[in-house]
Amino acid sequence: MTPLGLRENLGQFSLLVVVNAFVGAMIGMERSVLTPMAEDVYGLEAKVAALSFIVVFGLSKALTNYVAGRLSDTVGRRPVLIGGWLVAAPVPFLLMWAPSWGWVLFANLLLGVSQGLTWSTTVIMKIDLAGPKNRGLAMGLNEFAGYLAVAASALATGALAARYGLGPAPFVLGVAYVLFGLGLSVGFVRETMGQARQEAALGLTPSPHDTLGQGEVFRRTTFTDRDLSAVTQAGLVNNLNDGMAWGLFPLIFAAAGLGLAEIGALAALYPAVWGASQLVTGALSDRIGRKGLIVGGMTVQAAGLVAVATGSALPAFVLGQVLLGVGTAMVYPTLLAAIGDVAQPSWRASSVGVYRLWRDLGYAFGALLSGLVADAFGLSAAVWWVGGLTLASGAVVATRMRETLRRPLTAAPQPPAG
Repeated sequence: MTPLGLRENLGQFSLLVVVNAFVGAMIGMERSVLTPMAEDVYGLEAKVAALSFIVVFGLSKALTNYVAGRLSDTVGRRPVLIGGWLVAAPVPFLLMWAPSWGWVLFANLLLGVSQGLTWSTTVIMKIDLAGPKNRGLAMGLNEFAGYLAVAASALATGALAARYGLGPAPFVLGVAYVLFGLGLSVGFVRETMGQARQEAALGLTPSPHDTLGQGEVFRRTTFTDRDLSAVTQAGLVNNLNDGMAWGLFPLIFAAAGLGLAEIGALAALYPAVWGASQLVTGALSDRIGRKGLIVGGMTVQAAGLVAVATGSALPAFVLGQVLLGVGTAMVYPTLLAAIGDVAQPSWRASSVGVYRLWRDLGYAFGALLSGLVADAFGLSAAVWWVGGLTLASGAVVATRMRETLRRPLTAAPQPPAG
């Protein structure tokens, strides 16, 4: 019998936490330096053009998330994880030596595909290993590792850029990330589909709803299941504000007179608070429930965005980054745990893929729309606009979603809303 539970699978679970740290570090190497590079190295003045790398990243990652979920249910989790690291291998070299902005965009297309394959599978594999008892804690640990690594990598690349220039030095770290991530995945990670099958067999009464076609999984997760769809829209808006923060915050900080080292530190602060706080919020959602943390987290995020929009000096920016990090930590692992609560084990990976499709489209929407608003009305207006959307998304969860914690896995499927 394949064991379920964090304690029973501690070795593999811990290994996947480390692997996901290297996945997160790949994104972190861009967060403090690529937007300044767009303006200073490649001469892109329009904000929407400078943020185009996030649009490409978000689109490719979102679409790959969808494919990764389905592939994980068919060919297995481990092959998808290894494939993601192979796709990532050229990325640091492209960023180091890109002769034009088009090469940077191509690097981010590959980075998005890689992230969609690797981060999706580490999420799914941890859900498999943990079983239903500690799902929130499992997601908190996963996202803690990923986003603390984003922060550490952003801080390191910001320091390298301040000392050696915007390129190529900051991206040398990416070579090490790929080597370690790929090596661990090939040499030590084991397949976890056996744990998913074991959970499905734990006293559950088979029903015709246990196995769903991809079209039905897509409809439920996106539209017809009131809980899954509420979670999905919240995920999209969460990453919409993160895409805006990734692209515009370095420009806001620079406009306030901060240097590259300070911008790097601020770019690291938000994901550092986000990552560390998830050690608490993920486990907390297993005790008090998912809904309240999601609604509260979206509200705290909005407050953080207002602090940045109205700030003009370092203390206000620090406050905004801390609030944004705490709010995102309340939301991020809780949304994934809620998907795991509702979706049956037989189609859970596919549902996670659909959720992550919409969630990571938020990067593209956030970068594109906030860039357009910033070009038309200024940087602060773009931040205000995204803050309003974040608050509205929390209101949707408050009115549409029900509490999903402790829902029996055999619960009858809900009829379409409306």
